[in-house]
Amino acid sequence: MSSKDLGAFKDLELASPAKQRVMRPSSIQIEKELEVLAQLMDNQFRIPIIDWRFGFNAIIDLIPEFGDIATTLVALYLLVAAVRYRVPKITLLRMGLNIGIYFVVGMLPFAGYLFGVWWKPNVRNLDLLRRRATVSEAEAKHGRKSDWLFVALIIGSIVALFFGSIMLTVAFWWYLATHLQFGL
Repeated sequence: MSSKDLGAFKDLELASPAKQRVMRPSSIQIEKELEVLAQLMDNQFRIPIIDWRFGFNAIIDLIPEFGDIATTLVALYLLVAAVRYRVPKITLLRMGLNIGIYFVVGMLPFAGYLFGVWWKPNVRNLDLLRRRATVSEAEAKHGRKSDWLFVALIIGSIVALFFGSIMLTVAFWWYLATHLQFGL
């Protein structure tokens, strides 16, 4: 087509789809129990001079292996609760990544403990839940089936990380036991 042929169409505008924002209720009230749980686990105690906060996560994490598993289960509870508030899948994924990062880095001796105290996955996920919830507490009785399946996939991935870490630990100790001589 030449420019003469296109001249007939110069006054026409391409119709663009209207950009519609997803409207969320402006003030979603999250269950008080979830807020209390996140505060207990991540911010319950304060060191006055340096104004540093920590919670039961930091105390429970002192128990090797059990602490990581127990605190991860508490964090997963918040993730499951987010399904009832119909949080978008991308936010569910972000919440799952917060938990996964906390779990994997928490497996490192000492550095993982300090990271876990700083990372505070429950407070992070509660903040995401507050910002992205699409239904009120009264309506948050049931989640969508697709959201439950998505969260099951996230939990399955975290369980796979758990079993992978066990296998890696066993392989490490097996290697040490079979390949290194300790002067015996």
